[in-house]
Amino acid sequence: MYPLTVQWAEAFMVENPEIKINISAGGAGKGMTDALSEMVDLGMFSREPAPEELQNGAWLITVARDAVFPTINSSFTGDKNYSRNGLTHEQFIGLFIQNEKSQNDDIHIYTRSDACGAAATWAKYLGATQEDLQGTAVFGDPGLADAVKNDPKGVGFNNLVYIYDISTRQCYPGIKPLPIDINENGIIDENENFYATIDDVMEAVKSGAYPSPPARNLYLVAHGKPTKEATINFLKWIMTTGQSFVNKAGYVMLSEDQREQEILKL
Repeated sequence: MYPLTVQWAEAFMVENPEIKINISAGGAGKGMTDALSEMVDLGMFSREPAPEELQNGAWLITVARDAVFPTINSSFTGDKNYSRNGLTHEQFIGLFIQNEKSQNDDIHIYTRSDACGAAATWAKYLGATQEDLQGTAVFGDPGLADAVKNDPKGVGFNNLVYIYDISTRQCYPGIKPLPIDINENGIIDENENFYATIDDVMEAVKSGAYPSPPARNLYLVAHGKPTKEATINFLKWIMTTGQSFVNKAGYVMLSEDQREQEILKL
C-alpha cells in the first residue's frame, strides 16, 4: 500500500498544510503491530485480519482493492504451456506448497522472506499460510519481482503495481502474469484472458472475474476507532477525493456502495 498511501498523504498535505503525515514502509505485519501498539495513528494493512488481531482491538477501514498475481519470467524457458494455457488451482498448489519444482529443474519458484499481505493472500488462495509457501525466499515486492525478471526459469507472485508500469499500463520488461485457468479446462478462455494491460486487470478485479483471494481488500488499521480529528479527516478525504488517485496509482477503486459503507464507520 505504500506507493498509494504516499500519493494520498502528499495530496492531503497540499490541501491541509497545517497537517504533517509521516509514512514508513513495512509489511502488513508491521502495519498491524505498530497500530495495535499505538506507535502510529494508522497502519497500512493488506490482508484479512486474524481473529486474535480483532480481539486485540484492531479497527479497519477498507480504502481500495488490489490483487496478487502469480508471475513468470517473460522469456520463460520452461514449459511453454505455462504462458499459453496457464495453471489450475491444483497445479499452483503443486508448485508453491507441494514443492514439485524439486523434481523439475525447468522451474525456479520464488516466495517472500518477510511477513506480508501479498504472501498471506497468495497462500490463502492455495488453502495454506505464508509459512507453507515453498521456494527461494526473497525480501520485499521489488526483490521478488527482480528475482523473476532475472531468472528465465523464474515463477513467483507480486502485487499488481510491481508487474505493470502505471505510466505505460503495460507489463514491466522481464515479468508478466502467469494466467490462472479458473474453470480448469486446460486453456485460457476469452473471459479469463484479462492480462493485456493494467486497466484490463483492474476491471477483472473490480468485476469479480479474477478470484478473491488472490484479489483482496486493502485497509488502514488503528487500535480502536480513531478519535484524532486530523486522522478522521484524512480517512474521510481518502474515501471521497482520494479515490480519484486509486486507479492512476495501479489499484482498484471501491464501488460507490463500498465507499458509503466504509464512510459509515467514521
